[in-house]
Amino acid sequence: MSPDILCQRDGDIATVTLFNPDKLNALSAAMWQRLRETMGELSADSSLRCILVRGEGVVFAAGGDLEEFRTARATVDLALAYHEAVGEALAAIESCPHPTVAAILGPCVGGGLEIACACDLRIAGETARFGAPIMKLGFSMYPGELAGLLRLAGPAVAKEILLEGRLLSAAEAYAKGLLTRVVADAQVEQEAQATAARIAAGAPLVARWHKQWIARLMEDRPLSIEEKRESFAFLGTQDYAEGLAAFLAKRPPHFKGR
Repeated sequence: MSPDILCQRDGDIATVTLFNPDKLNALSAAMWQRLRETMGELSADSSLRCILVRGEGVVFAAGGDLEEFRTARATVDLALAYHEAVGEALAAIESCPHPTVAAILGPCVGGGLEIACACDLRIAGETARFGAPIMKLGFSMYPGELAGLLRLAGPAVAKEILLEGRLLSAAEAYAKGLLTRVVADAQVEQEAQATAARIAAGAPLVARWHKQWIARLMEDRPLSIEEKRESFAFLGTQDYAEGLAAFLAKRPPHFKGR
């Protein structure tokens, strides 16, 4: 198969696979475009409850496809268009209304790290490695791509990653706040699936609202009274009534996203 972004669905959980096994799942320009399109299609599907993002095989992604760079970034205008497309793909992940979970094995480097940072949760194997050693290649990270790493890691860790060019172990990445949890390599897929299942078992509207309000509160400006009132939109939902009824009846809730 040619390099691609694969997507399959199992019930209310979708799995997006970064597929370029001959190059450690490095993303070509066409793959970045397809990633944006795929995430846009999944975002519009209100029946979904969670999206898993993974790499083919035992590698998450080793960045962008460097072989394209001499032509794709030959001029400032070409480079700007190329990296704006990368930024749009990352924004499509970050702005997705459904919770996203990255299942990380092996190298998670450069563009792969950027994709992982755009996801809501990150489950990594013990031997996974994280970084962006592009200072060794003579180019800097595009601001539209750096923004996601900076929001997640903070300036101190972002500087460490970019200035030293050192790859972090999974244990280091977890300690620095880059990861949600670390498990044995053989358990990554199972734990990511279990994480997605726990998310999918909850009220989907509530998951989307929590993502919305976290993003809004990160803007660090006061909420208007209208926004505060909007935060109680759950009161008019069937899922809220179901959640209370299930709690009082001591049974599992069955949420329908309405």
